[in-house]
Amino acid sequence: MAPDFTQNDVNENPIKLSSFKGKFVLIDFWASWCKPCRAENPNVIKAYAKYKDKNFEILGVSLDEETGKTAWIEAIKKDGITWPQVSDLKGWKNEAAKLYAIKSIPQNFLIDPSGKIIATNLRGEELEKALDKFLK
Repeated sequence: MAPDFTQNDVNENPIKLSSFKGKFVLIDFWASWCKPCRAENPNVIKAYAKYKDKNFEILGVSLDEETGKTAWIEAIKKDGITWPQVSDLKGWKNEAAKLYAIKSIPQNFLIDPSGKIIATNLRGEELEKALDKFLK
């Protein structure tokens, strides 16, 4: 089962993972300074556009630090990310990243409506293939 966590969004509003229960959720660990993460964002954006109305949500978790908050917000805008984004701005010491044993990014976890992790590290076409399979 996916460990629950709460972190603040860019406007300091707390968002709890379990508030998405009943939906398929992709937890996407990334950071504004991570080139591979930023290169993957267009694929995730494409998948989100295709599946967001089919009981699917994404929760972005940033491993930016307090000093990088502005860069994080700018990256969200520049990349055109429209799903919820959270961070405790502790970098690699991010509490959610610790819960999920994140050692490198980008990394993601697909969670089913009951809260169970059903796939990990879906990138590019793999993400859409998995969503096609699970969201039929």
